[in-house]
Amino acid sequence: MRKLTSIFLILCLVTAGLVTAKPAKAQTNYNYGEALQKAIMFYEFQRSGDLPDNIRNNWRGDSGMTDGADAGLDLTGGWYDAGDHVKFNLPMAYTAAMLAWSVYESRDELEQSGQLDYLLEEIKWATDYLIKCHPSANVFYYQVGDGNADHSWWGPAEVMQMARPSYKVDSAKPGSSVAGGAAAALAAAGAIFADSDPTYAAECIRHAKELFTFADTTKSDAGYTAANGFYTSYSGFYDELSWAGTWLYLATGETTYLNKAESYVGNWGTEPQSTTIAYKWAQSWDDVHYGTEILLARITNKAIYKTAAEMHLDFWTTGYNGERISYTPKGLAWLDSWGALRYATTTAFLASVYADWSGCTASKVTAYNTFAKQQVDYALGSSGHSFEVGFGVNPPKRPHHRTAHSSWADSQTVPTYHRHTIYGALVGGPGKDDSYTDDIGNYVNNEIACDYNAGFVGALAKLYGEYGGTPIPDFKAIEPVTNDEFFVEAGINASSSNFVEIKALLNNRSGWPAKMGDKLSFKYFIDISEAVKLGYKASDITVTTNYNAGAVVSKLLPWDEASNIYYVNVDFTGTKIYPGGQSAYRKEVQFRIAAPTAVTWNNANDFSYTDLTGVTSGNTVKTAYIPVYDAGVKVFGNEPGNTVDSSTITPETAAFDKYAPANIGVTVNYKNNTLNAIKNGTTSLVKGTDYTVSGNTVTIAASYLGTLSTGTAKLVFDFSAGLDRTLTITVTDSSPSGAISITQAQFDKSTPADIAVNLTLNGNTLTGIRNGSTLLTSGTDYTVTGSSVTILKTYLATKPLGKLELTFDFNKGNDPVLTVTVIDSSIVVSGNVKVQMFNGNNAAATNGIAPRFKVFNTGTENINLADVKLRYYYTIDGEKAQNFWCDWSSAGTANVTGTFVKLETPKTGADYYLEIGFTSAAGSLAPGAAIEVQARFSKTDWTNYTQTGDYSFQETGNTYSDWDKATGYVGGTLAWGVEP
Repeated sequence: MRKLTSIFLILCLVTAGLVTAKPAKAQTNYNYGEALQKAIMFYEFQRSGDLPDNIRNNWRGDSGMTDGADAGLDLTGGWYDAGDHVKFNLPMAYTAAMLAWSVYESRDELEQSGQLDYLLEEIKWATDYLIKCHPSANVFYYQVGDGNADHSWWGPAEVMQMARPSYKVDSAKPGSSVAGGAAAALAAAGAIFADSDPTYAAECIRHAKELFTFADTTKSDAGYTAANGFYTSYSGFYDELSWAGTWLYLATGETTYLNKAESYVGNWGTEPQSTTIAYKWAQSWDDVHYGTEILLARITNKAIYKTAAEMHLDFWTTGYNGERISYTPKGLAWLDSWGALRYATTTAFLASVYADWSGCTASKVTAYNTFAKQQVDYALGSSGHSFEVGFGVNPPKRPHHRTAHSSWADSQTVPTYHRHTIYGALVGGPGKDDSYTDDIGNYVNNEIACDYNAGFVGALAKLYGEYGGTPIPDFKAIEPVTNDEFFVEAGINASSSNFVEIKALLNNRSGWPAKMGDKLSFKYFIDISEAVKLGYKASDITVTTNYNAGAVVSKLLPWDEASNIYYVNVDFTGTKIYPGGQSAYRKEVQFRIAAPTAVTWNNANDFSYTDLTGVTSGNTVKTAYIPVYDAGVKVFGNEPGNTVDSSTITPETAAFDKYAPANIGVTVNYKNNTLNAIKNGTTSLVKGTDYTVSGNTVTIAASYLGTLSTGTAKLVFDFSAGLDRTLTITVTDSSPSGAISITQAQFDKSTPADIAVNLTLNGNTLTGIRNGSTLLTSGTDYTVTGSSVTILKTYLATKPLGKLELTFDFNKGNDPVLTVTVIDSSIVVSGNVKVQMFNGNNAAATNGIAPRFKVFNTGTENINLADVKLRYYYTIDGEKAQNFWCDWSSAGTANVTGTFVKLETPKTGADYYLEIGFTSAAGSLAPGAAIEVQARFSKTDWTNYTQTGDYSFQETGNTYSDWDKATGYVGGTLAWGVEP
């Protein structure tokens, strides 16, 4: 229950603005106040709709402003679910309820930290939306946006162009899970707003009661279909009914709801082949009975709930009945590859809540609290780096999040860095071996979501109450704009003595926030003095277009008639130019300015020609001398008479050798500008440490350059006006390198043998051998004797077919790579396809198997994909109905089919197989081409499979490699692999 703040703690408060710092105990290593502050701020970045003026960042803008229009409703608001832009109400309601629970438990601590009002605003942002979604008693809109359409585009929320349909449940097609979840969220909001805003609390409770009655009366999810494959309610609806009933009781005190909540306990999920209430999973958007049993234990003090709660928490902590959840080597309680940290930190919150209750078994209090701290500490950095964006040491920089990345090109690789920091977001987390790749495409481990932060906030509030910490006073996420948002790239299509033809690309790469540009224009300035001297007027000069992607191109218009300065106005008003893809973020126009034949044209005195000399043959260059306007207001570039010259740097390219480190000197011609900063991506170098400035000379310190990875680094000189300049540095390391005697080898699984490698050390030391980021174990995977290394056949035999690259790490210089081609000469390939595979989830036990396939056409003719079948063999481990999803495919997710087939005679490692096929719409596979399929399947009751020993299971590896235990067929004939 809520803690009372002691007089001692009140006297210790240190006030800084609206933020109160609580003194931290010596034994904590982390600033829980700052982590809490940022974890709450995360939800501001997820907001949809009309954003308020007090938003604390400058890169999110209004979005989803027509949501609900298809239903004649205002369904704006709420949170986007994750790195995408769908509003899924089942996880949104779960998140709002969990955040409200953290207020219910830790209101005093949140107020002391200065974060209470911010958290209440976020909860209300969600519950306001849930109320909008409930226009009448038995109607609830549970989703806005189509998951498949949304996931096919990679861009910022502010410029979405896809249709965003609204989906509802009603009496004819009910959805008890999602309606019950919303009832719980609104009831929990009613409980926490009762004192501060009783009118709003009453409104929340009214809707909660109606939604509960709707869900309880219908008891069906028949109408909840649009979220299938994204947020299917595998646990059913009885857990949500108990969850909602419990919160309604806490908000109203009406025992009717408590009785209802308890009446459905018998319908909660159980452990397989038993009547024991399920305890081996975690509180989540799908299954909320874990939190419900803790609340009911405190309310009723009944043994059934206490026993269930302690079985669950024991399983996660010290173990229960001889079983314990898996732990990574560095101490994370690891449940599943998708959102491992979400489960661990949510269970940490439940553990700390239960441990605070006087009814918790006394001997378990310390274990539960210790567990809670350890799991949150793992998220904050105890494993070596933080998993909370913008917090701690080496936090994630490349989370899977469209708007934070802020691509203008509908591409995860453009730009190569994230333009925005989405503070406080908890990423999915590591693999079961603590491995983690901070990569934008790694949606399993590196996506972020509203429900991921839900329990994390509650756990942090608890730890702040216990250990303190210092939130950052008046913290805001106001970012510098790191690139020009609007500009023109131009070049010379053609020119002659009396004309010039310009190719121009008007760019919208906006991101602070992203903006729709449907009123953009630019001006091209020229000097017609040559024509005037021969008696011609501006009207004698023609402007024509050769190619036009939507602009109105004017005749010559006067700018400074006395000086013969005119311009062509190129107006794209009405044409949408927005950061949404290659054909969207820039529009091209080609226009020719031609004088009478008697005029000899002098481009050199044309203002807008300044940067275009020699830019021909279809090339273009970014230029500040062609200014851009938005609704008539200049947003980029210079105009004649108001010129800002751009600064220059010399040189613009340089080399740095780590073996012979030396400073790099750069001469700057400021042209009346000032140097604001030097940036590497979004990170600013530290003046006086990373670089120094003396007059016109900027010196990049060798100590900084030595920290850069070999390859190419681009340092951007950010000037106060005009164009910024880039210094491109080629970083090398010519240190004498260790060498290996062979760089290529072959390993045949049918005749296994060790591989011997001799080392030439050149004064270096071998520090290890890596397979990707995974270190091989000396003495187990390889042995070292003097300068000889033996890669053991026992290690190689575990590797999949294909290329295996082993990097020999030396203490300096370049690291040589041994490429081992793993084959199995006993395999006979009879067809024209090759199948590569890896498992997206390689946990020993999991509720979802995720094979990833890549299929190559190795023949000389097209293959009709409708004739191709792939099989993945496994053991079902308990006969249950199963569901299949295609998460993504280059052939189109809708064109991939999945069928489960039970083997008539079980084989070693297989009693079932999943057969993947393709519809006729998938088309054909050309010779040498490949398609990719990312599949996933689960039992309908979400119970675990044991993957260890499954025939097709590939326990190691996270990249595609030849795999003979997944079979491929063309026209019904085996073309690849070995059947079990």
